[in-house]
Amino acid sequence: MASASPICLMARASSTKSWLWHQRLSHLNFDTINDLARNDLFAGLPKFKYYKEHLCPSCEQGKSKRASHPPKPVPNSRQRLHLLHMDLRGPMRIASINGKCYILVIVDDNSRYTWVHFLRPKDEAPENDREDIGKLGAKGDIGFFIGYSADS
Repeated sequence: MASASPICLMARASSTKSWLWHQRLSHLNFDTINDLARNDLFAGLPKFKYYKEHLCPSCEQGKSKRASHPPKPVPNSRQRLHLLHMDLRGPMRIASINGKCYILVIVDDNSRYTWVHFLRPKDEAPENDREDIGKLGAKGDIGFFIGYSADS
């Protein structure tokens, strides 16, 4: 006498019906679909044994992983002010008290030092960056203070 387990009593679903329910249930895996059918937990799901013949394209794309970029062996810049990243943002809906509505952000790639400039019109942004690099350098020279002269 054969056992009366629910798995033995379930007929095998056709492949089109299996894939139809797989898609209807938001690409649920087939073991879970079989559990739902066996325990009658989903209204309208026929009591069949659902199986997969291959991986559906949507599930295959969902399981794929992106290859990461290999790390760079040498940094982009080895000295200050060699590589600058600039971003000009605006116009802002509300201007500042001075009437400035554009923001220019400059980031040094080596030191990550950041300059922020507020501009009235977009034309105030530097046109020739090589001329303006000197403005971003050190402000003073290194020296020694010896003292004041007695005559002064």
